[in-house]
Amino acid sequence: MLTVSNLQAGYGQSQVLFDVSLEVREGELVTLMGRNGMGKTTTVRSIMGLLSPKGGRIRFGDRDITGAAPEKVARLGAGLVPEGRQVFRTLSVRENLIATAANRGRRPDPWTLERVYNLFPRMRERADQSAGTLSGGEQQMLAVGRALMTNPSLLILDEATEGLAPVIRAEIWRVVELLKAEGQSILLIDKNLAVLKRLADRHYILEKGRTVWSGSGADLDRDHEEVQGYVGL
Repeated sequence: MLTVSNLQAGYGQSQVLFDVSLEVREGELVTLMGRNGMGKTTTVRSIMGLLSPKGGRIRFGDRDITGAAPEKVARLGAGLVPEGRQVFRTLSVRENLIATAANRGRRPDPWTLERVYNLFPRMRERADQSAGTLSGGEQQMLAVGRALMTNPSLLILDEATEGLAPVIRAEIWRVVELLKAEGQSILLIDKNLAVLKRLADRHYILEKGRTVWSGSGADLDRDHEEVQGYVGL
């Protein structure tokens, strides 16, 4: 589904990524972890075409998308829930959901308004409300729903539950678990080791712009102290 090989990237003269490699196979939930400032969001921005890599390769399915434009990456089936949600604040909840809706992969069971409303009943209640007036947790639900409305083959969640109240975090994890059970391929950034260990197939850890550890949930248990040192929890 997604293969990132020896990725290098940065901003201007400041290099942030030096050697990042990871892989997401079809139907997998894969995590990208590390302390703040280690390059996780820069990796996501490079995958999505929002930042042009300085080296390495990114493949999406059978296509090389290294340096591809964001709209091309999105059309190929990558859906992003960005850090900070970035909802269209002046549009209503419904307008946010339909603004970029598409089913380019011609899925037989596409995500629709009704399916998103069933997934997040609060979005149905707030359908005509401006997105900018929603709580942070509701905006995160909306951001997830908006990404799903593009019917992505790969869903990327950057800081899936950062700064959310416990009840909202639980709701997001419920949805992530449901999506994984339905076979959705997911790349997820978060810091909740206990939940990630239970849900994810594999994990990658970044340290100063490099992939320094990868493994399964069992490997996380085995290397608990090493992982804690990298993640900083």
